[in-house]
Amino acid sequence: MTPVAPPPRSTWRTPMVILAAGSMVLLLVFGLRASLGLYLKPMSVDLGWGRETFAFALAMQNLLWGAFQPFSAAIAEKWGAGRVIAAGGLLYAGGLWMMSTTADPLSFQISAGLLLGMAQAGGGTSIVLGAVGRAMPAERRSWAMGLITAAGAAGQFTVVPLGQAFLNAYGWPTAFVLLAVLALAMVLCAPALKGRSEAHGPHLTAGEAAFGLVDQLKEASRHRGFWLLTAGFFVCGFHVAFIAVHMPAYITDLGLPAGLGAWSLSLIGLFNVIGSYGAGVLGGKGRKKHLLSYLYLLRAVAIALFLFIPASTTTVLAFSVAMGLLWLSTVPLTSGLVAQIFGVRYMGTLFGIVFFSHQIGSFLGVWLGGKLYDTTGSYDGIWWAGIALGIAAAIVHWPIDDKQVDRLAEAEA
Repeated sequence: MTPVAPPPRSTWRTPMVILAAGSMVLLLVFGLRASLGLYLKPMSVDLGWGRETFAFALAMQNLLWGAFQPFSAAIAEKWGAGRVIAAGGLLYAGGLWMMSTTADPLSFQISAGLLLGMAQAGGGTSIVLGAVGRAMPAERRSWAMGLITAAGAAGQFTVVPLGQAFLNAYGWPTAFVLLAVLALAMVLCAPALKGRSEAHGPHLTAGEAAFGLVDQLKEASRHRGFWLLTAGFFVCGFHVAFIAVHMPAYITDLGLPAGLGAWSLSLIGLFNVIGSYGAGVLGGKGRKKHLLSYLYLLRAVAIALFLFIPASTTTVLAFSVAMGLLWLSTVPLTSGLVAQIFGVRYMGTLFGIVFFSHQIGSFLGVWLGGKLYDTTGSYDGIWWAGIALGIAAAIVHWPIDDKQVDRLAEAEA
């Protein structure tokens, strides 16, 4: 069946402009988020908190990000991604500013937990990937998703050192104000991403255009592969959130320099650019589900080696490089599988549901890390749980049925 002719569009909002704007949004969202782990120890010491207080707020941030993401994606697909992203930028700036004035756990949970969780849902992966996925032809979609995920990774490489510099020069209250100003740049990117899924989807087929959201949700709920993909993405969230928040503190616990924590997160971000882009390219050539199995297994191996080899600056940096290559490389493959199986019209909403599982894993990884440390004085239990979960994720991705659903296959025929 021939594609539906797209309605007239603004000439300046080309696919490459949309790709660039989406890349900048994810750079800021992921970069600002990754920098927060730098503040765990300084804030806990200054305010007299245990690590669980800080960790619980960021765990709630991850959980709420995931909980709001399917709804914000559905709103974006109905009324336009640009409006949702602009709102997310304003919430991000407001939450960071409120964090600069926090003096008690409740206000910190509202700012770092609720407001930043809502902000990240507004400017998050599902919305940006959905907008870019609809703008790109199928043959370039995996490449574009790898590139945009790499841009998010670049945020970790660029914003984390900036956050460390702000912290060293001004202390954490002023540093949060400066990061809030940086978050406002998301609002400037929003106009390029405006447009609903119906109006901004030149690569939708007639079969997709006639398929409603409720129909799509019913179809996905009956697909075993969708639930396996959702279960596997839980593990990704557990791994990356725990490491992003607790790695700087863990490094100082080992007796290594405090600045090594920022270097570790920055290296993860730098090599994440390579890993994410590479995964997008490989995803366009090979079977995404098999690549995901290999990635999760390699994560388990990397964590095991990090625990067994005596800690040093060299082992921290080597682990950071390895995890960087495997960090967000799951995102273009997971989102690409959603688009490949179910089409792109409601890709944002469906990936938002899968992403909620990721954020449940993030919540548990961050919170249990702080909880177990305050209880046992060690992170060992979380590291071993990460190894077991990595192996489990490698197993569940392998049997996913990655063929197009019958509806799309019949429409193409």
